[in-house]
Amino acid sequence: MITRRDLLIGTAGLAGIAAAPACNRDAQWKKDFGGRRVRLGVVGGNFGSRFQFHLHPNCDVVAVSDLYAERRAKLQRVYGCDTGYDSLAEMLKQHDELDAVALFTPATDHVAHVKQCLARELHVLSAIPACHSIESAQDLAEHVQASGLTYMSAETTWYRPETIWMREQHAAGALGELFYSEVDYYHDKKDLDRLVADRSSRFYTPDGKDKSWRWGFPPMLYPTHALAFVTAVTGERVTAVSALGWGTDHPFLTDNAYGNPFWNETALMQTDEGHAVRCNIFWLVASGPAERASWHGANGSVHMAAQPLHNGKTINRYPLETERLSVPDYVMSDRLPKAMRVRTHHSDSHGFLSAEFIEAILEARAPAIGLRESLAINVPGLVAHASALAGGKQLPVPDLVG
Repeated sequence: MITRRDLLIGTAGLAGIAAAPACNRDAQWKKDFGGRRVRLGVVGGNFGSRFQFHLHPNCDVVAVSDLYAERRAKLQRVYGCDTGYDSLAEMLKQHDELDAVALFTPATDHVAHVKQCLARELHVLSAIPACHSIESAQDLAEHVQASGLTYMSAETTWYRPETIWMREQHAAGALGELFYSEVDYYHDKKDLDRLVADRSSRFYTPDGKDKSWRWGFPPMLYPTHALAFVTAVTGERVTAVSALGWGTDHPFLTDNAYGNPFWNETALMQTDEGHAVRCNIFWLVASGPAERASWHGANGSVHMAAQPLHNGKTINRYPLETERLSVPDYVMSDRLPKAMRVRTHHSDSHGFLSAEFIEAILEARAPAIGLRESLAINVPGLVAHASALAGGKQLPVPDLVG
């Protein structure tokens, strides 16, 4: 998790960028939904317990669900909800007053669970990744488009303060044409012996009996934390990709459900604007957890602060003078209802995701991370993994939403 919000700005041609102003903590959020409310069910008591739906003035969490009693009870405590179910299926069967569902279930179940909710004519927020294969991506696209309902991905990078800042700078043309981006998602597995032995880790089911979906999951099948740094800023889509992977002889790679031989994957991608993106997704890397980007434009470059290596030493060299800027404290601004101005996970992005989903439903509009955006930050990774398995062959990325 990135804790520093500093950006290093290449100063050539960037005289028009001023220091970020402080946000007004007392400013009023002014939206009138005429008393309408969203009745929400939340499914998945681990990640799903970290959101702020219940703090939105127009949302009621009326049901929660998890397969495990302890996590189900946690959801009930967090959201102040009396009604809990031991499965999504039971919640959908028994609770007839829902408007929407927020799904935080295992990645390989996302599309199936979205389809169950859409069949009940419920709006859906889904944890990422949206899909884990081209076939599941096609299935998702067909069902969401046919439903006419609100579908949104809970991609945290979209609302990281650095991403919000860059999105607004790019919209103002401050850096000129952004011709190249470098985006990274590093999530080191650390002690590989413990990875096998520790059955209390998230690589096993909560009861420790079976391996979870995370065991051996290919890096590029989880690309959204990185690729959102591109699509959320410029709106571009990736159209072609070439990738390489690296692995070792370890049970995580030699005995998994995906036939995945890679710890780490690196891709070079081309966008529909003719720009280049270098994307790294690493599961084994001597670096702290990192979700970061560098954007390079005709008038200058922006670099998110680098995470330190485990030994605490870094070397950063830039050919030009640099200026250090701090992005605004967006979560404490009038972009959110006052009750939602609280610190959250993933650099305070969860409150924005919670509010955007609720307000998109109430305003009957497409959410910021709708179907097209969800696939734009997911499908290129699926193709990248196929490319890595093929030794780096460049492959086209299909447009599944037309």
